[in-house]
Amino acid sequence: MTREKALELVKEYIKNEKMVFHCLASEVVLKAIARKLGQDEEKWGLAGLLHDLDVEITNADPKVHGLKTAEMLADLGVDSDIVEAIKLHNEDATDIPRSKPFHFALAAGETITGLIFATTYVYPEKKLAVVKPKSVVKRMKEKSFAASVKRENIMECEKIGISIDEFAALSIAAMLEISEEVGL
Repeated sequence: MTREKALELVKEYIKNEKMVFHCLASEVVLKAIARKLGQDEEKWGLAGLLHDLDVEITNADPKVHGLKTAEMLADLGVDSDIVEAIKLHNEDATDIPRSKPFHFALAAGETITGLIFATTYVYPEKKLAVVKPKSVVKRMKEKSFAASVKRENIMECEKIGISIDEFAALSIAAMLEISEEVGL
């Protein structure tokens, strides 16, 4: 699947602008992780872009979210590695544990974007350019801050050999590439 077709699907199925921004941010973060790990940037980026395709269809129901996306993408002939990573990004919808770097990268990468967006919004400027990696790491420890963000998923960055400090820096740098596009 091309990136253009993937973006068309995102815009067709996701009407909430902030969720579209989350998907775009997840795409660039996954591409940055792939680059760092010597993996296929386009493939990993597509997984980031498409991972929440069913979020509005399923009402983000944790018991099924991700499974519908996996089914839709499999029917479209999308690479089985992408489908598998998307299916496993929501651990509440399946009993199959994440086991590959691609799985850990998607779970960690798409989750840290939420923490970065939330951290950005607490600054008076509301601009990503002023957010420092240490601020994101500090917010990780504040359980009440962005309480729905699963810190344990973000920490899966360590399972792919990236420390949390480096992961926060990598993710912020990636998101800065599209900061204007996603309102940051």
